[in-house]
Amino acid sequence: MEMTTTRWDVQVFLSEQDGTTHAEARLFSSRRDHLSGTGTARLSPEDHMDVAEIGYELATARALVDLGERLQRVAHGDIEALAQF
Repeated sequence: MEMTTTRWDVQVFLSEQDGTTHAEARLFSSRRDHLSGTGTARLSPEDHMDVAEIGYELATARALVDLGERLQRVAHGDIEALAQF
């Protein structure tokens, strides 16, 4: 049996304004237009320091979770569509 390899790329776009970091994770595959997920992180008023890297990490993680959930819904829809044949 031959093993096949397919590459899907995820790009993460980050922006930050007034203590809020926004991330958008976009999935690109050969099968469809991109699918994306979003996430945000906010600086807490109790935080003594604004460390941008932590906001990037949290917003990105949340965007990837959102993307994963969306991809899972797409897969379930594809499975349901196949079951109708």
